[in-house]
Amino acid sequence: MFPSLNHRTPRLIVVDDDPDIRDLMVGQLLQDHYEVLSAGSVSELKAALAVQPVDLIVLDLNLPDGDGLALCRELRGQGSDVRIIMVSARGSAIDRVLGLELGADDYLTKPFEPRELLVRIRNLLRRTQVDGGDRQRDKGARLARFGPWRLDLFQRRLIADDDRLVMLSSAEFRLLSRFIEDPNIVLSREHLVPERRATAAFDRSIDLQVSRLRQKLASAPGGEELILTVRGEGYVFATPVSYE
Repeated sequence: MFPSLNHRTPRLIVVDDDPDIRDLMVGQLLQDHYEVLSAGSVSELKAALAVQPVDLIVLDLNLPDGDGLALCRELRGQGSDVRIIMVSARGSAIDRVLGLELGADDYLTKPFEPRELLVRIRNLLRRTQVDGGDRQRDKGARLARFGPWRLDLFQRRLIADDDRLVMLSSAEFRLLSRFIEDPNIVLSREHLVPERRATAAFDRSIDLQVSRLRQKLASAPGGEELILTVRGEGYVFATPVSYE
């Protein structure tokens, strides 16, 4: 039985300028019963997306006619919510955080085990199905209110009590969304970033993302202790959340 997305085969596209790596990934994904396209450049990817939509992009950062980071930012700026897994030889925490803040859903460092890529793809597509159900169920809510803040769920920005606006990166919005779904419950890194469950326990870039989000929340009086650290377990969003 192939993995399904709304009762159809998910369509993926692998973007890498190395034909050997690209063909290897495509072959593995085909064995997992996905519909798989491929591209060797930014222009080829854009041409493919113009013909048919895809559910997930496996995106190399270094492409001959552009940068994967800039492309990711462009897609998010256009309002695209396609799932994106960045793959790169750049493996520092700063590189991963930058990729996630520009809109990637996950970041995988080369070289990687093919099985790890498959697991992350499955987790992301499963999250797409869950998130889609949540959006349908909560489609009437525009704002989430907690502490001194309101979160605009449509425009992805924080609004303080004095109506000051604070913009969130894609990674920060996803992280805050996780917190407000389960307030007053200790959440592990694996829960906060389920698509990276296999490595989340050791991924300190997640802590850096939490720290940056915490700083933004602390910019309003009363927001200093919304996210608390529970040593050895994870984090807790220590406030009630209401919707309007």
